[in-house]
Amino acid sequence: MFSFISGGVQDLVASTSRMPLVGALGWQDVRQRYRRSALGPFWLTLSMGVMIASIGIVFGQIFNSPIHEFFPYLSVGLILWMFMLNTISEGCAGFISSDAIIKQLPIPLPVHVYRLVWRNIIILAHNLIIFPLVLIIVQKPIGWIALMSIPGFVLLLINMLWVALLLSTICARYRDIPQIVASVMQVVFYLTPIMWLPSMIPNKSGSLIVGLNPFYHLIEIVRAPLMGANATHLNWMVTIGIAVVGWLLTLSVYGRYRRRIAYWL
Repeated sequence: MFSFISGGVQDLVASTSRMPLVGALGWQDVRQRYRRSALGPFWLTLSMGVMIASIGIVFGQIFNSPIHEFFPYLSVGLILWMFMLNTISEGCAGFISSDAIIKQLPIPLPVHVYRLVWRNIIILAHNLIIFPLVLIIVQKPIGWIALMSIPGFVLLLINMLWVALLLSTICARYRDIPQIVASVMQVVFYLTPIMWLPSMIPNKSGSLIVGLNPFYHLIEIVRAPLMGANATHLNWMVTIGIAVVGWLLTLSVYGRYRRRIAYWL
């Protein structure tokens, strides 16, 4: 097992040294996807803004939530969720979509995972423009505590990297996994406090559902500081624990099968 993990770590280190290549490929993916488009990736920003406005107005009235609290909460939650959803979904095809490069060039395989994560970070940066606009509209101030969202996002990113690498490895062998992942993510979306507040479930069973949801903790370590509150110790402990266990599992699985991936494609 330790030899497998060692091999996986070597590939990660080698891929880290190829960051200029990762950056160039990620930017090229975004340009290629929106070539000859007037707004480019800002079409996603526009659609995200419309979605936030629509859901915010409807569900704000249904839940009778204060607009100055619910709109920022919803906007951060949806923006982070779309980043996570796209990273996980594209992670299922991380190696499959790069099969031509993998078969022809001796590039460390995690480069392709870094590439898809970087691509989604670029799109996330475009969508983040919505949040300060929401704060201005609802006249909600933001304090210095919002800076704690930076280490929170770094930890979120660390978790997304191992999830994408693990799914890229497994899905290269089992092509039915992406459909399963898509179905699971649809269910998780409604179980995660994004369009609703955790305080809306006062009973113990509801709190247990929220507490056992890893996606809630991953979002909350970024969202809570932006909302003017500290993420709880439980949020940090769960996300750090997920990162440690997830990377150990991923490195062992990837390290064991990394030499077979090219033959699976």
